[in-house]
Amino acid sequence: MTLGSQDLQVLHLNRSHGLFTIKRVELNSTCPQQILIMDLFKRFGTTENITPSYDCQRRGGKTFPTYDPRTGDVIAHVAEGDAEDINRAVSAARKAFDEGPWPKMTAYERSRILFRFADLIDQHTEELATLETWDNGKPYEQAAKIELPMISRLIRYYAGWADKIHGLTVPADSPHLVQTIHEPIGVAGQIIPWNFPLLMFGWKVGPALACGNTVVIKTAEQTPLSALYAAKLLHEAGLPPGVLNVVSGFGPTAGAALATHMQVDKLAFTGSTETGKIVLELAAKSNLKPVTLELGGKSPFIVCKDADVDKAVELAHFALFFNQGQCCCAGSRTYVHESVYDEFLEKAKARALKRSVGDPFVAGIEQGPQIDSEQFEKIMRYIRSGVESGATLETGGERIGDKGFYIQPTVFSNVKEDMLIAKDEIFGPVQSILKFKDINEVIRRANTTSYGLAAGVFTQDIDTANTLTRALKVGTVWINCYDVFDAAIPFGGYKMSGQGREKGIHCLSNYLQVKAVVTPLKDPAWI
Repeated sequence: MTLGSQDLQVLHLNRSHGLFTIKRVELNSTCPQQILIMDLFKRFGTTENITPSYDCQRRGGKTFPTYDPRTGDVIAHVAEGDAEDINRAVSAARKAFDEGPWPKMTAYERSRILFRFADLIDQHTEELATLETWDNGKPYEQAAKIELPMISRLIRYYAGWADKIHGLTVPADSPHLVQTIHEPIGVAGQIIPWNFPLLMFGWKVGPALACGNTVVIKTAEQTPLSALYAAKLLHEAGLPPGVLNVVSGFGPTAGAALATHMQVDKLAFTGSTETGKIVLELAAKSNLKPVTLELGGKSPFIVCKDADVDKAVELAHFALFFNQGQCCCAGSRTYVHESVYDEFLEKAKARALKRSVGDPFVAGIEQGPQIDSEQFEKIMRYIRSGVESGATLETGGERIGDKGFYIQPTVFSNVKEDMLIAKDEIFGPVQSILKFKDINEVIRRANTTSYGLAAGVFTQDIDTANTLTRALKVGTVWINCYDVFDAAIPFGGYKMSGQGREKGIHCLSNYLQVKAVVTPLKDPAWI
């Protein structure tokens, strides 16, 4: 967050009988730099301040709408950050790193702030989950019961690491004391996507802050609200001014400005492979800042001949349809051994027909709307392409209702590798089921893609599991499970699915510099 309340638009949300209403109050219409989500449910009607982290004297009043995917209606108009705002945010982060207390705090003090932040996330789960569902369309139960606990756990994980980052004393061949020091890299620029706004906020901000960096983070223009509220909680936890700066805006303006900024020392991006290439190029053309990329995928889910078909159907269904299919590691190519293919297909079709689709705030709903009209139309084009290319549409393929962006759970059979639905990342509720004969064949076909993010293997044979695990060119292989995202498990891709790793101990290296310090030893007792 950035500004004091005199410069904020304040959104008051009120929940009544399951309906959501919004009242927009502009405290200073000439300078609505950020939106502060306040007084959700319990604290309706009060006001609070947020410590300024950079000046806002020249900022105009340009805004952009954020939409409710359930209806397509506008939720709010959000202050639109541009290149000038990025420059101010970076200046604030630079000053906080070079002159502020954050990098000079003990690691233990930093960890205590992160632990308090995790506690506040737990205390405000209802507010955060509501914003996530309202702005994104994912089921409220998924946000509140799965994702929010994952976020607070991850923040605690990195809070625990803060005072355990250290270098080594290295033996040398000469009379010198050699030490390595792990230093924070400086100002970290971060760009997060719309499919898991809060989760990606945690994945990026947690390790960066634990290592002592300052942050400028650009939220996705489709989903700006929940990260702003989370940033407010981080300041409540005691984060000093300027350490975390949130800018809401668009990729070609705010995102490009962040990627090219000469005072940004490191960049982290999660999003599509196409945009990731642009981000990497912009970073290289500016100050050659290091970049970590978590990009797209077309992950195979392999059902072997010895599989328990009922369990395999349920897991493959989850692997693809979770989060409306809007998941970078979705198991979007379901390979099924020919001996169980027909049985699997019929049961997969039946499971898709049973999937509950509707208002994501309703208990028991498995699938909400897609994020927006653009993504909705993209998915529908792929469905039409599947039919036109000769795949068999077993079920689904149509819009649900005439309001919002709901799509029927869709299943294709007789899918071939040269079809777009088997090659491209659809990012929607479209399951493509392919048949294979033997392990060598499925390995070859599964690896025939430019992506390499994840894979699922369903088998009862340990030898088969081991063979596939080592042969598949992906960053994560889930055996008889899927989408297991423990805070300590590294996540990232091979090939065009990215570079570097999120989560776990490996992520810390993204936000640290290693310095060697060499000192001569005079008449040492030992070397």
